[in-house]
Amino acid sequence: MSISKKPYPIERILSALTYLTAGGVGFIWLIIAAITKKHITPFLMYHILQSIFLSILFFLISILGELIYVILYRIPVINSIPYWLNFPIPFIFNLSIVQAFTTLVILYLAVTSFMGYYSYIPWVSDIINTNTGRR
Repeated sequence: MSISKKPYPIERILSALTYLTAGGVGFIWLIIAAITKKHITPFLMYHILQSIFLSILFFLISILGELIYVILYRIPVINSIPYWLNFPIPFIFNLSIVQAFTTLVILYLAVTSFMGYYSYIPWVSDIINTNTGRR
């Protein structure tokens, strides 16, 4: 996690909002920038692409998880594992373990981007760094 060269406050706000909206704000900002032919800073581009990539990755993992759940549900002893992973836990605001983990990751990304840092998630950030030429 390294700090960028003093991103503007609007860039920090947009980068945090793009994580909180699963890439929606960032995608709209990309369209606006393309229409107005404005340059997007590397800091903002990094966070927009990372949030969109994470949203797509989360969607694909949830579909794969549903498929695995259907398969595991047929096995007598193992069929309780998906139930316990998605069981609401009262002391973490009735979130399940999976929901709590994804919420913490999103909050980490939003807070660090709002602070002006290039937030890092293994493998995902490496792919984004390679594709944006930041490496």
